[in-house]
Amino acid sequence: MAEKRYSRGTSPNRGNGRTRSRTKGSAGNRDSYTYVDGNTVRQLHVETAREAEESVTVSRTTRKNRERALQMNVGYVAFLTLAAVLTVAVCVNFLQLRAVNTLLQEKVASLTAELDSAVLENDSDYNRVMNSVDLEHVREVATEELGMQLATSNQVVTYEAETNDYVRQYSEIPEE
Repeated sequence: MAEKRYSRGTSPNRGNGRTRSRTKGSAGNRDSYTYVDGNTVRQLHVETAREAEESVTVSRTTRKNRERALQMNVGYVAFLTLAAVLTVAVCVNFLQLRAVNTLLQEKVASLTAELDSAVLENDSDYNRVMNSVDLEHVREVATEELGMQLATSNQVVTYEAETNDYVRQYSEIPEE
């Protein structure tokens, strides 16, 4: 049996402990002892799960079954191909829908901006027309030139409307 001796600083444990060696016996029958002090004590060889698995002999049928399980047959490859194609199709469809959604959102935003500008223009035109009308001049022309008369209190009918909208009269209002 080959004897390995480590001096301080060359120990495979790379710690800061001290190593002492002692040899005992005659030249033909030598016993060697190594003492390690400190935190550099080597661990005993612990068999890992992989080493234990490798050491177990596997039967021939088990080995064949494992090899067969690792092989990909035509059905499995077809299934994986179909799954990959479906995944790509779903992703492409999703991206197309997102693009359409983005375009529609941009169109809604532009139409909203157009509506806002039309409402502002309409309001400014309405205010301009209302400010340009002289109601006193309209009354004078109606009474003097056209011969119209102001309504009397018994000609005015008051009612409550369900909505705040305008009213169209399709027939005579009944007398009460």
